[in-house]
Parts: sequence; C-alpha cells; structure tokens
Amino acid sequence: MSMEDVLRPLIVVGGAVLITAVVGWVADQVLGRIAARHPEMPLWGLLGRCRLPLRLVLCAALLRGSYESSGVAEGHEAGVGQALTLVLIGACAWLVVRVATAVVESTYARYAAHAADPARVRRVRTQVTLIQRIVTAAICVVAVAAMLLTFPAMKTVGTSMLASAGVIGIVAGVAAQSTLGNLFAGLQIAFGDLVRIGDTVVVDGEWGKVEEITLTYLVVTTWDERRITMPVSYFTSKPFENWSRGNQRMTGTVFFHLDHSTPIDLLRDHLHNVLKSSHEWDERSWGLVVTDTTPSTIQVRALVTAKDADDIWTLRCLVREQLIEWLRREHPYALPRINTAPAPGLEEAPSRRQAPPTADDIGPGPGTN
Repeated sequence: MSMEDVLRPLIVVGGAVLITAVVGWVADQVLGRIAARHPEMPLWGLLGRCRLPLRLVLCAALLRGSYESSGVAEGHEAGVGQALTLVLIGACAWLVVRVATAVVESTYARYAAHAADPARVRRVRTQVTLIQRIVTAAICVVAVAAMLLTFPAMKTVGTSMLASAGVIGIVAGVAAQSTLGNLFAGLQIAFGDLVRIGDTVVVDGEWGKVEEITLTYLVVTTWDERRITMPVSYFTSKPFENWSRGNQRMTGTVFFHLDHSTPIDLLRDHLHNVLKSSHEWDERSWGLVVTDTTPSTIQVRALVTAKDADDIWTLRCLVREQLIEWLRREHPYALPRINTAPAPGLEEAPSRRQAPPTADDIGPGPGTN
C-alpha cells in the first residue's frame, strides 16, 4: 500500500469534516448577527437550532460524493454508499423538520405578541401545534419511504404493493377505525374551535386546563396537578363544559345558612365593601338576596362576577371567609344555632311530682300499739 493510498482517504474525510465545521461556523455567525440586528423577528434565533442537522447533511453529502474516488471504502463501495445515502436522507428530513418548526414557532410568536384577544391566541396555538405535528409525521413517513426505496429489493416489492394498495387500505381502515376516528377528531378540534390549549374545561366532573392536544389524545391538568389523558374523540361525541370559549367572564355564587334574625341590609352593605376592596372583582355585577327559608334558618345567596375562572374561585372563597368572620364578630346571633332550651311547661313538672310515701305517712300497721 502506497503513501498515496493512505493519505487520500484521510484528506477526503478530513476535508469534509473541515468544510463542514467552517460552513457551520459561518452560518452561526451570520444568523447571530442577523438576530442581533432584528430582535423583533425570532426566526433567526430559532434557526440556530438547525446547526447540528445542517452540519450532518453537509458532511454526509460531501462524503457521499467523494468516497468512491478517494478509495475510502475499497471493496465495500456499495455498503458504504448505501449507509451514507441513508444518513443523508435522515439528516435532510431532520433539517426540514427543524426549519419548518422554526418558521411555525416564529410566526406564532409574532402573532401572539401583537394579538389582543387571548382566546384567539389560544386557538391559533392549538392549530399551529397540530399542523406542526402533521407536517413532522408526513416528513418522517416520506423519509422512511425514501430510505426503503434505496434498497433494490424494495423497488420490486413496491410495485406489487401498489397493485394491492386498495385491499390493504380497506383492511387497515377497518383495523384502525378508532385511531382514524381520533385523528379526524383532532383535526376537527383544531379547526372547529371546540377546545384550545389553555382553555378551562370540566370533563367527567373534573375541573382543569387543557395542557396538550395531539392528533389522538388530549391532556387536562386538574387544579391539584393531576393529568387526565383523554381521547380527542371524547370532545366530539360527548358534552363538556368549556369555561374559556367565547368570553372568559364568569358569575359565581356563595350560599349561607343563617338565622332568621340576620340583618340582611347590613350584610349586603358589607358584601359590597368586601368586593370593592378585592382585586378579583370586575365590577360588572353583585347582589345578595334571601333565596329560601326553613323552620330554623334562611338561605342567603351572594352573587359576584370576575374576569375568568381562576378569579371567580378566589373571589368566592374570599367572600365566604369575610362575611362569616364579620357575622361572627359583629352579629354572632345571626349564625345558625341549635335550640337546646326545654319546651315550655316541662321545667316545673318534676317539682310537682309527689314524693313516694314514707312509713310515717302511712302510719302504724295493724297490730301495733
């Protein structure tokens, strides 16, 4: 083996690595300077995530084009060429996914920064997330198909597969009926505006916020930080509460069971004072009325409003605590009591009872002197 046979592979491999490193460094510098000059455009900063797949694509392409002439894989040209082709296809798919993700995320970030309607922002975010997942899945399928078609045996198999594609499609459709149903339900949720990421929903009696939406399932985070995973078909086939759809403003009620002697007017005034000092009240509406009576208590309802579900929960708790504390301190008689006093006429009954007769009262018995 001559010196040229040793140096040629080293020069080819080293040159490919060196060119890759230089081009990658230049690309990083250019993107960094553009991002610094245009901070209002997040695209250039997000494109920095593409540095690794870009270098892999460049290095694989250089090696794929020069390995035959360099004699790097003498005697194994077919195997090495096949491996480099597979790496190149996979790296290209990875680069396309990263670029598409950067473009989508930058577009959404610019839209969210200038949008005034939070509900609209959540809707766009849901649609963008699902579109991004669909694009990623499509790119992966195309890349895998391209890799398989690089094998000569797969080309022959592909012809016969196309001939029986109709039968296979029918069988796959029947077998994956539920999966396809969830897939179409996910698309319906994304573009039908049924539910969005960040919406407050009530499903199966559980209250929480939508954390993630995929093509097949949806994740709801409850108030106690539990995650409920549900198929997206649930939201297209069953009723559920969406507290964030349209307008997020909510009306809440707080019920009290009080004594009949409760000063309702004073209680109503104190409720208004509590609301005026609260940051959660949106000043749309409030009220306090007696909604029901029982032989021992009255039912009082306080009505309050807030801008969203979180604030209405906090405001209801605050009103309940403040009014109970005020009644306990200023009007304790208004709190419900259990009457334990004896009924009239029963207190004197024991004193009226006659004591059992004694021997002196009975007198001497017969035969005594």
